[in-house]
Amino acid sequence: MSNYALIRNPTPNRTMKKRILVCGGSGFIGTHLINRLVKAGHEVVSADIQAPEYNDPATFSFRQGDLRSESFCEQLFDGGAYDEIYQLAADMGGAGYIFTGESDADIITNSALINLNVLRSCVKHGVGKIFYSSSACIYPQHNQENPDAPYCEESSAYPANPDSEYGWEKLFSERLYFSYLKNYQIDVKVARFHNVFGPLGAWNNGKEKAPAAICRKVAEAADHSTIEIWGDGQQTRTFLYIDDCLDGVEQLMNSDLHGPYNIGSEELVSINQLAQLTMEIAGKNLSLKHIDGPIGVMGRSSHNEKISQDLGWQPQLTLREGMQKTYHWIAEQLLQKAAVDV
Repeated sequence: MSNYALIRNPTPNRTMKKRILVCGGSGFIGTHLINRLVKAGHEVVSADIQAPEYNDPATFSFRQGDLRSESFCEQLFDGGAYDEIYQLAADMGGAGYIFTGESDADIITNSALINLNVLRSCVKHGVGKIFYSSSACIYPQHNQENPDAPYCEESSAYPANPDSEYGWEKLFSERLYFSYLKNYQIDVKVARFHNVFGPLGAWNNGKEKAPAAICRKVAEAADHSTIEIWGDGQQTRTFLYIDDCLDGVEQLMNSDLHGPYNIGSEELVSINQLAQLTMEIAGKNLSLKHIDGPIGVMGRSSHNEKISQDLGWQPQLTLREGMQKTYHWIAEQLLQKAAVDV
């Protein structure tokens, strides 16, 4: 069994124990965050509409329900106040979900309702500190037209022109959180995540992002066969491994700063290069077939000068190291699925 198959019985560290709520705790980032918080000895409550798939619920309290419901958000406080809240819940997915336009109304409505309900509950119950996961999708399209030199410094978010309704909602919710900081003195922390990836994430349900989708395609493909890539593959991105992401979140939460901060990598690659790297990891020689499909902006890269100067944070893992971990996990998931399907 993979080390990632189920996270069980972490060794606790009882120093500075906190009661922490993770909204969206069954998602990819939430799963890893809960593991980290439980290992640190904290009392963790996870709230999600989906049951946890990879965490052991015996190590934390799981409350299943819809965060779009104000009454469910209120019920989360039945057991007492929280020292911290991490708001990761959102209606999201990969390019195939975000950029078709078919789910725009749901994406905006669902995520906005979640954020409003969570913040109102924070005010009502006196929560002192909350982290909000924003996104690199808030940056304007006109700064991301050159695949070789995208510009995503934090201050470049305005004049606003995100490339998707998902990005518009994230930008609106940033303003919502900072308005609650101003008017209600909640210690708000905001980070703009840039393509976070790793094991324990979506890989085969239509909401997977490029690293997982390419890992799955390469793992499924026979040597010397062909895999499909949306667009011409020249569009560029940076990808951040999950452990580095959570290191940045932890440093921000332990600071007296609010953000918004980019949390991402500056190791820029094209999608074609990402596919080639994955083939090298798999030891396969495959051809790429470029097909029509949603691709988003032509280039997107994190700009880390601000967070590096203010918090001393920088990614530690290379893209290759992170993709090796992710590829082997997804390849194992495929083997396990094949064994079950026999």
